[in-house]
Amino acid sequence: MSVVPPPLTRHGIPLERDLRVLALGSFANRFGAGAVMTTSALYFTRQVGFSAAEVALAMSVAAVVGIVVQVPAGHLGDTRGPRRVLTWAMVGAAATSALPVLARSPWQLALLLGLLALFERSAGSVQQGVIAQLATGGRGVLFKAYLRAVTNTAIGLGSVFGGAALVIDEAWAYVSVFVLNAVFTAFAAWNTTRLPDLPPYVRIEGEPRLAVLRDVPYVVVTAITGLFAVHFFVMDIGLALYISQRTEAPPVMVAILLILNTACVALFQVRLSQRADSVEAGARALVRGAVWIAAGFAIVALADRGDATVAIVVLVVGSLVHVVGEMIGSGGQWGLQMGLAPHEKQGQYQGFAGLGFSVVAVIGPPVVTYLCVDLGEVGWLVLAGLMLAIALASVPVSRWALASRGRYGVLTHSG
Repeated sequence: MSVVPPPLTRHGIPLERDLRVLALGSFANRFGAGAVMTTSALYFTRQVGFSAAEVALAMSVAAVVGIVVQVPAGHLGDTRGPRRVLTWAMVGAAATSALPVLARSPWQLALLLGLLALFERSAGSVQQGVIAQLATGGRGVLFKAYLRAVTNTAIGLGSVFGGAALVIDEAWAYVSVFVLNAVFTAFAAWNTTRLPDLPPYVRIEGEPRLAVLRDVPYVVVTAITGLFAVHFFVMDIGLALYISQRTEAPPVMVAILLILNTACVALFQVRLSQRADSVEAGARALVRGAVWIAAGFAIVALADRGDATVAIVVLVVGSLVHVVGEMIGSGGQWGLQMGLAPHEKQGQYQGFAGLGFSVVAVIGPPVVTYLCVDLGEVGWLVLAGLMLAIALASVPVSRWALASRGRYGVLTHSG
């Protein structure tokens, strides 16, 4: 008879103190980020006078910095104490959050955004290790699902504040958004000091510093989960361009579909992640999610076949089908990434797992734009087939990875 794990939350609040602390810090951090995400591009183009290409280039530099620091930061957290490193990374993020408003040339903007990315991505990488150490007993996937719902809600609320700055459209309003982000990030940094001081991992003599780079099965799984994450860029970038260039739907549908997605994730992410708490269950969840995502893509592909009313209905239905797959598939990704990693090196491993998404963030947008906009319906169907193929490949790969854990010195994985 299987033992039913205790509930994670009551009335939407985590029962364990440490998980409540993590959730509160994540909410504060993402609230400020949501406000900045809404306003930053317009501030730098309309108020400072940079071109869109200059802002995009500066953001690309920051993205590259994030890719470089993820794994070393996670390793530092493992070996120096995850909570301590997380606190210092968050302090650095708070100190640099408002600095980009001082940029008066593109290279200054790239430098300041890169500095901010150094601390933000380091904190994000280390926090994944902290979550894995605190949300034990098979609850890691469920707590990540809960955090995703919390952060989506926070970003949505922060976007409302950022929207107010857009309405005012004055320099002081935009600057206040950056300052607000710094204040909320500082609170999140202080909040990490309330977490237990987790002990560092003592590396055995002769053991490689970055063992994850030699863990071939985990590298392959990371590549699969990274490729699977391309569907996020399809719906964030490809869908927006597809709506504006190939359908009769009004451009405001982009915002409406984003709000719809955010609301669904906030309400249902935890529930739809409950069956992905192991490696094999995670692979199965990835397949189930891919079926829904592929169906959503196939439906959206029909939006250019009718008038505005038909396009709106098709887009709403396709987006709702997609978000179901997004939530199921996200649980599957977390089940694979956490279940295969050694408990004492979760920071390093989860930092590496994040590289899959970061690399796709660099190469995904142009590929998605070509398929969704240039090819239209055929491109959407190609993406649907790609999602199914990637997910199906995860099943044998996950079995191979699980069976070979001992060969790669991973003896404390949760499976």
